[in-house]
Amino acid sequence: MAEIAGVIALSHAPGLTGWLDRASDAERDNLLAGYAEMGRWLRALKPDVIVGIANDHVLNLPLDNTPDFCVGTAGLWRGPAPWFRDWLNVADYIVAGHAALARRLVRDAAPRGLRLAFRDDLLFDDNWSVPLHFLTPDYDVPLVPIHMNCVVPPLPTPARCYRAGEVLADVLRGADEAGRVVVMATGGLSHDPGGPRYFQVDEAFDRAFLALMEEGDAEKTLREATVERMIAAGDGGTTELLAWIVALGAAGGRPARIVCYEPAQSLRCGMGGVVWDMGGAAARAA
Repeated sequence: MAEIAGVIALSHAPGLTGWLDRASDAERDNLLAGYAEMGRWLRALKPDVIVGIANDHVLNLPLDNTPDFCVGTAGLWRGPAPWFRDWLNVADYIVAGHAALARRLVRDAAPRGLRLAFRDDLLFDDNWSVPLHFLTPDYDVPLVPIHMNCVVPPLPTPARCYRAGEVLADVLRGADEAGRVVVMATGGLSHDPGGPRYFQVDEAFDRAFLALMEEGDAEKTLREATVERMIAAGDGGTTELLAWIVALGAAGGRPARIVCYEPAQSLRCGMGGVVWDMGGAAARAA
């Protein structure tokens, strides 16, 4: 049986690798220190595989029939996609997949009420390229990527995302293929790519959302972290935090530990990350 060794959620905005020099010295130092700490934390867990959840950015999933979640089933992944190479300033990389575990997720989640699309030809942009660059710089931990819809209406509700996390965790714990698993959600915090608030960060929203993660009260999170509130903080980007709610579900409603946060307007995104240490007791379910 597998073990969920840890759960992590962090921003993947491309400014962290593409134009970090535009941030202030304090922002840059805090973010680099925080991402280094998250990398040490993850690698110390010695995971056999990372199961990731991140926004697709309309790169792979069809606009006219967008699934809520799509599991990558390939045995090997390459990134970043060609169009993103110069923009991200991340060298080309290869990371192993875990086809057997990916197929297990698709097969065993369905009877639990979570139907997952699947593909073996997903393209990677900042959703995986930025976090992997910092967390597993040797690209030596296999990745099962789950691309989710955080942009194209109708979006999955926070309650559905939380339940998805619970189901994924349940399936993973029963998977003989997995070993030690880290669940990783990427995206957010507040940003409005190309929109009227592109040059703004909603620090008040970000800190309120991070406080919800730190509190670990699933019912309160689902009541307060609504899609409408995310959109008000930055349309087209802040709803990536739905992936963090999947992570909260996978963590069983435990309180998270905030590692870092910066309202980095120069990076066009509130940036930061949290981790869930899985040794403590879980909070009540939503």
